[in-house]
Amino acid sequence: MGEIKSAIEIAMEKAERLGKATDEERLEWKYVPEGERLAARYLKQDCNLVAELSQYEEKIKKYVIQGVADVLVRNINLPNSDLAKRTNRRAMDGLKIVKSDKASAENVYSKLRRIFEHYVGRGEQQRKQAYESLKAQFEARIKQAIQQQLGSVVGIRIDVERQPQFQEEWHKVQIQLDSQYVKLLDEYKQELSAIA
Repeated sequence: MGEIKSAIEIAMEKAERLGKATDEERLEWKYVPEGERLAARYLKQDCNLVAELSQYEEKIKKYVIQGVADVLVRNINLPNSDLAKRTNRRAMDGLKIVKSDKASAENVYSKLRRIFEHYVGRGEQQRKQAYESLKAQFEARIKQAIQQQLGSVVGIRIDVERQPQFQEEWHKVQIQLDSQYVKLLDEYKQELSAIA
């Protein structure tokens, strides 16, 4: 009969088979999360990113910058509220600080700005039209159902916007309308992540 091992013994054996972590890996494991926390502080508390980064020595700074850049890129989203617009602007300003290839970053920013302008301008018109169309469809369906049950809809006012089914359908339509923007946004965010 074989020997029974504890979970810790099994984990230790697996760790030994993987080999020892290099100094580079240890630095990455320690300082990338530190950079992520710094980026969160930068976005929320308006700390001075340049001053904060200057506190790290060069061999560590690249890992901190990697963590900062990852969080800043993830925080660029569709400008569907004033908070999202401010966060986008803040994240893009922070990325300008940490990216060394400023020209490539600015090229991607131009693409992002075009998406944002379209989303806020024509996209908003599309969303309003889709909302009104969906609302009219729901009102017609509800009136038809009431007419079939009661025979008359005179004097009955229906607030379809409060109906859970309407809210659910509108949410689906919004996701569908936003999907084209999200797809492009994700592509541009990947481009930004790849820039040194």
